[in-house]
Amino acid sequence: MNSVESVPVTIITGGSRGIGAAIARKLAKAGHNIVITYQSNTVAAAEVSNDVRKAGQECLALQADMAVEADIVAAFEAAKKQFGRVTGLVNNAGITGWLGKITDQKSEDIQAVFDVNCVGLFLCCKYAAREMSISLGGNGGNIVNISSGAATIGGPNEYVHYAASKAAVDAATVGLSKELGQEGIRVNAVAPGAVYTDIHAAGGQPDKAERVGSGTPLGRAGQPEEIANAVAWLMSDEASYTTGAVLRVAGGR
Repeated sequence: MNSVESVPVTIITGGSRGIGAAIARKLAKAGHNIVITYQSNTVAAAEVSNDVRKAGQECLALQADMAVEADIVAAFEAAKKQFGRVTGLVNNAGITGWLGKITDQKSEDIQAVFDVNCVGLFLCCKYAAREMSISLGGNGGNIVNISSGAATIGGPNEYVHYAASKAAVDAATVGLSKELGQEGIRVNAVAPGAVYTDIHAAGGQPDKAERVGSGTPLGRAGQPEEIANAVAWLMSDEASYTTGAVLRVAGGR
């Protein structure tokens, strides 16, 4: 096994299920030590951790709320203590809020979406930049933000607030790529379309992926592994000249 210092150390927020879990498994196979955060499902987190270890890498699973700065700080500190400086971050944690028209949305639900999808993501980028920046003793690194095709479609009658939060993610990706490029940090985003995960059920429409996917040019929804493949490429040396990109993986929608 390589020394701890030579192994990429990647934090994946919301890494216990769906797209996050697929990313953890994919990056483990690519040789990353993995830190996943999860909200409440300890069984799912343990399953992902076991899969990472079966791939020959180490995994640390941390229960954390990505809307709470103290939890974010604790996650970065735990990752550094366990593996050394963080070299990668995948901002995957996100919520849609309840699906419905703006007139039916509760203010606290709208706030929660922005707290997790925007504020939490931005704080994760802040602490990742402190770990990775060359001027602060780091060796550079990679940040990949999980956006959504909804950012450009708008999500009318379902989740305009979610779409707006993901448009903010796209803007943050472009801006931070320009700010952090001189620090050796590449910042990109992947914008999935309809994917078979339980995020839609949490928002009250468990059939959404099937319904939306059937109307895409490819005629189906995506699988979490297809999003993970895009993330892994952006995190790899094969994408060494790619930063500020928002890679749409949405079946043509």
